[in-house]
Amino acid sequence: MTVEVVNVEGAPMPAAAAAVEVPEEPKKVVEEAKEKVVEEATATIEKSSSYKEESNHLSDLKEFERKALIEFKSRLEEAILGNNLIKKDDSPPEIEKETEQKPEQNEETSPPPQPSPKPAEEDEKTQKTDETSEEKNENKSKMDAEISLWGVSLLPNRGVEGTDVILLKFLRAREFKVNEAFEMLQKTLSWRKKSHIDSILKEEFPTDLNSAACMSGVDREGHPVCYNVFGVFDDEELYQKTFGTEEKREQFLRWRCQVMEKGIQKLDLKPGGVSSLLQINDLKNSPGPAKKELRIATKQAVGILQDNYPELVAKNIFINVPFWYYALNALLSPFLTQRTKSKFVIARPAKVTETLLRYIPAEEIPVQYGGFKRENEEEFTAEDGAVSELNLKAGATAAIEIPAPQGESTLIWDLSVVGWEVNYKEEFVPSDEGSYTIIVQKGKKMSGSEEPVRNSFRNSEAGKIVLTVENVSNKRKRVLYRFKTKKME
Repeated sequence: MTVEVVNVEGAPMPAAAAAVEVPEEPKKVVEEAKEKVVEEATATIEKSSSYKEESNHLSDLKEFERKALIEFKSRLEEAILGNNLIKKDDSPPEIEKETEQKPEQNEETSPPPQPSPKPAEEDEKTQKTDETSEEKNENKSKMDAEISLWGVSLLPNRGVEGTDVILLKFLRAREFKVNEAFEMLQKTLSWRKKSHIDSILKEEFPTDLNSAACMSGVDREGHPVCYNVFGVFDDEELYQKTFGTEEKREQFLRWRCQVMEKGIQKLDLKPGGVSSLLQINDLKNSPGPAKKELRIATKQAVGILQDNYPELVAKNIFINVPFWYYALNALLSPFLTQRTKSKFVIARPAKVTETLLRYIPAEEIPVQYGGFKRENEEEFTAEDGAVSELNLKAGATAAIEIPAPQGESTLIWDLSVVGWEVNYKEEFVPSDEGSYTIIVQKGKKMSGSEEPVRNSFRNSEAGKIVLTVENVSNKRKRVLYRFKTKKME
């Protein structure tokens, strides 16, 4: 067994005792058929994955991309100034109905014209000028409302930084085919107008849905992270309240659009800014495709998001993935574009924390997924420093030391082991050789399903907290930890 003692900076220090290495067991040559399908599906997706956002700076674009953007902007400006960006046929049904209800005015139904006193010539000119000015202002306000998307003007001659960023999203979604990108933008603007999406942030939805999706933290690249938790719909009562009728499914879709709009509010839609989200899709206890109503609603949601929110997701990570997802992915993979596949990452239940750590720092990962982020956190702040990490070989032991200063203070710490399957204990060792070691947490075996540890100790004398992690598995482990000291006044 190898023993590592780790100082406060996280650097390993040699132990006084001799170290004995325990060799890893040889890997199995033959795996079950299900495991093979899982590995092949995972390898296919991870091989094609790339994470960093494509540049929105004009100087970084390829020649054909720049040409497409210039053509797109020219066509867009012409359509906006000609007031035909949104086709008249695409006007909202509500408006059409209101128009139909108005009775036609003919000679029989029209009221007779009322005589009015003829204004003076000077007053008449002033009135016409005022009316023309008001009409222009009204038309300008109307145009401004129609040509903005996510608070960014789409009129190229305005010179707004974010215009290119948004137009590039539509171009990339259509492989820089200008006609298709322009048509996609038209349909998106029409859909937003019909569905009143610009006011959706003000709408209120059942609080039960809050557990199904939320924005929480950022990843290593600064992307806001959205967590979608499908397992909540395993509750039959919530399932029926959400998908039981067509009306309820429509409400669910509007709520999902609101979640997306909230995420976009956190983006910086400028060249060089973070202009996309990271999506985490938790499939643990998900009802799956057997539930017809959920299947229909999910398909509709995917369609709406795909058609109207192009390139706003940097990565789609699916965690706690059941076997049926891998089988479905294997069937659908040939029909997905390389761009779509490059955004997918899938992780089995045993690989959730390990996968998320590739993209999100431990302090931003919720505790239920093996990280240190807790709701209503009061102990640790961003100023308390980053999380330390050490690698622990199979059969080895690490002793993490947290110094306890002279005088009364409270020490607080978080610790997590990726995959766990270790023995763990906590002790306070006084500096005074005449004092006794205090057991803070007696030794126990931590299973793979354990959440991160948080504990604290109030010392009245100088010493140190020793966190001992013994790797009893045959695989290397990653140990994550952080701590702080609060002096008592």
